[in-house]
Amino acid sequence: MPKHTVTLIPGDGIGPEITAVMCRVVEAVGVDIAWELAWAGTEMLEQTGSPLPTETIESIRRTKVAIKGPITTPVGSGFRSVNVELRKQLDLFVNLRPVLSLPGTGARYDNVDIVIVRENTEDLYAGVEFEQGTSAALGLIDYCERAGAGHIRADSGLSIKPISISGSKRIVEWGFEYALANKRSKLTAIHKANIQKFSDGLFLKVAREVAQDFEGRIEFEDRIVDAACMGLVMRPHEFDVMVLPNLYGDIVSDLCAGMVGGLGLAPGANIGTEYAVFEPVHGSAPKYAGKDKANPTAELLTAVLMLRHLGEKDAADRIMTAITSVLAEGRFVTYDIKRSLTGSTAGSVGTVAFAEALINRL
Repeated sequence: MPKHTVTLIPGDGIGPEITAVMCRVVEAVGVDIAWELAWAGTEMLEQTGSPLPTETIESIRRTKVAIKGPITTPVGSGFRSVNVELRKQLDLFVNLRPVLSLPGTGARYDNVDIVIVRENTEDLYAGVEFEQGTSAALGLIDYCERAGAGHIRADSGLSIKPISISGSKRIVEWGFEYALANKRSKLTAIHKANIQKFSDGLFLKVAREVAQDFEGRIEFEDRIVDAACMGLVMRPHEFDVMVLPNLYGDIVSDLCAGMVGGLGLAPGANIGTEYAVFEPVHGSAPKYAGKDKANPTAELLTAVLMLRHLGEKDAADRIMTAITSVLAEGRFVTYDIKRSLTGSTAGSVGTVAFAEALINRL
């Protein structure tokens, strides 16, 4: 029997390529993992009528842990995000996105070490929406006006922003516990409570209450989201662990990724009380699919997070050391890294060659 069984969801676009090399690297480091293959994405939508088959959810419920490649999400139309649906069905209330400066990437900053802890199930991403012109939307508009909440134009589409005491409490507590377990020194709660007084205001109130339980162990502060974004760009060293509601967490994590070289270097994890699904932050980049061109670093860093979750710290550290070494050397890097370093893609290598350089280091 293998020590670990993990659901593997290749995804679409560049997903199958980067997950394939991720599996090779994880196997090369000697971790005893059996991959249980499952599918999601546009191909499944065409074959089954759903981008997220029931069998895939059942696989994750069996194994408790999954790692996936990126999956295409249509913009403005089409099916809802598979990632959002996974988070909802499995109650993956934590979206963990570490952001770390790595050598040899040509990034704008070389001193960033921040952990984003994003609430994953509430806020505007809860998907409570009303299409413009429908009876439900018009009824809600009429109700808001009658309740004295303010005037909404009749031709509006509506999205509801739920933020609860229970949802806020568990994400802030998780952030503090993470900070303690990983020897972090400060947690910053991000909000827009000066304007969104009954949603972000509630999040801030709960965060301050939870912070009292950790007083003397972890420093606590709160910042308004727009001021926090300015602070990140000007003084990133002032931030350590950041806890944010869903929408702000999505935006701020991409901002931080840009500071360290882009989404190709940004890992992610979705964690709940029972299940965990690991995925890189970037999209599926369908125009690069099948061209052996994509940078697999984010997928590999995501595997590092997964291995630590599985208790395989030594293997995770060895892969991290190999990634750092290969990037610092600069001989075997993909086109995006080479372009950041030199302004040209000349001398870059493909997805497979980059992975083989890592395996050689291992």
